[in-house]
Amino acid sequence: MENWGRPERVTYKRWRNPEERVEPSFVGQSDEAQCTDNEICTIASAALDFGIGNVKNTLDQETFTVEDALEAIGFGKFQWKMCFLSGLSWIGDAMEMMILSILAPELHCEWKLPSYQVALITSVVFVGTGLSSPIWGNVSDKYGRRVGLITCMCWTLYYGLLSAFAPVYGWLLVLRGLVGFGIGGAPQAVTMYSEFLPAKSRGISIMMIGAFWAIGAVFEVLLALWIMPTLGWRWLLGLSTFPMVIFLSFSFWLPESPRFDVLTGNREAAMATFTRMAKENGKAMPKGKLTDYKQIGRGRIKDLFAPQYWRTTLLLWFIWFSNAFSYYGIVLLTTELFQAGDSCGSTQGAKVEPSCSLECKLLTSADYKDLLWTTLAEFPGLLVILLVVDRIGRKKSMTLCFFMFSLCILPLYACIGRIALTIFIFIARAFISGGYQVAFVYTPEVFPTENRALAMGTCSAMARLGALITPFVAQVMLRKSVYLTLSMYCGCCLLAGITALILPIETLGRSLQESNTETKRPDIPPPPQPVNGTTHP
Repeated sequence: MENWGRPERVTYKRWRNPEERVEPSFVGQSDEAQCTDNEICTIASAALDFGIGNVKNTLDQETFTVEDALEAIGFGKFQWKMCFLSGLSWIGDAMEMMILSILAPELHCEWKLPSYQVALITSVVFVGTGLSSPIWGNVSDKYGRRVGLITCMCWTLYYGLLSAFAPVYGWLLVLRGLVGFGIGGAPQAVTMYSEFLPAKSRGISIMMIGAFWAIGAVFEVLLALWIMPTLGWRWLLGLSTFPMVIFLSFSFWLPESPRFDVLTGNREAAMATFTRMAKENGKAMPKGKLTDYKQIGRGRIKDLFAPQYWRTTLLLWFIWFSNAFSYYGIVLLTTELFQAGDSCGSTQGAKVEPSCSLECKLLTSADYKDLLWTTLAEFPGLLVILLVVDRIGRKKSMTLCFFMFSLCILPLYACIGRIALTIFIFIARAFISGGYQVAFVYTPEVFPTENRALAMGTCSAMARLGALITPFVAQVMLRKSVYLTLSMYCGCCLLAGITALILPIETLGRSLQESNTETKRPDIPPPPQPVNGTTHP
């Protein structure tokens, strides 16, 4: 007991989580007690009436965060498996969307459908996707990323297969709308994948998911070229669900996001996932105890409009809207402008509507080949963005893509031949596709784990709104004025490029946030801590 009267030196590592840090009231402290959160501190303390041994045991503990664990484990075999599984869901999404441009002319001929009923098949898919995207985001934020992604893939597979057996137009309309409802959850694959990545490799890794989208679109065209002339559209609908079958077959391996587990208080599950990741990557786990985070609520729409996020939310909604509006617009414009023939003549009114609304024109092998070439434009776009996204940042990369798209639209105002038209459309599609993928990188990085999936869902809903509107511009307005149509796309992308520049947060090299309570303003770093009466940057 005589030791209680003597000063004792206690060495400890300061807690990184302020909610768990112990702040005992020492009788006396030396100047060495002032240090940063990442330094080892030495405190000279007097005897305490509650026992210095308990304090020493508490302070000697080390802690690490989710971000520390991901950085220590790094990118390896585990993340490659995650990339493959996430990519399978993305391939399935791309094939279900690409099939819309192939299915329409076939049904137009087989069921003798008028034009508005053919267009409605595409519209119901986008309506279903737009309505469901926030719902799937809310499910993923409340019940887990794994639950949300697997459920939406099961839903899409089930109704995708059923639509292949649709006996009449009404049933097909309902079933394809339900397929669209399931597709609305596909962006959660990006949300989930991003939460397993260290900061330094997050940008390029998420961009690789975009390559799977391009692969899915190309594969759908090749499948249609092989299936449609012999087996027909029902077999095409059924076989297009094959990537989702493979995904669900391997989904037993898919772990829950450790960020979600930590946020929900399930640290044991998060530690088990980290241990599994470290073993597969051949890396050592950080020593100490995994810290948790104080959560206020998950999956709440009002959190997207908190003071530190409302501006980012609104700007991103416009960026996602513009991306989808322009991406699907250039896809539709490709066919319309090619069918219009000479560019000079098309400026006076574009394509003339057939005199009979039931006129049947099936896609030929040449049409499929043209569709394949324009789809391949997405690969060079991804390559360009892969080279710049981690060099100039996310905001400038999106701005570059929007401005380059607008620049490639300008020559279409003039009288150019088919070859030049093809080249400029090819480049425009490459850049707008690349910009779309940067938005998928940026959005999960800028929002916290509490509402990251919901943010992705609402942004995806805005994108589907743009995709729903663009046929009325690219097909209906084009028949009135090509100049006005091109101006709509050019002006929209110029505004979107400026919008990307004024986003308040650049996420390059930024750690993912777990909670809204981590910092008061995520776009403003915390003030420097005073050390010995002075401040240090």
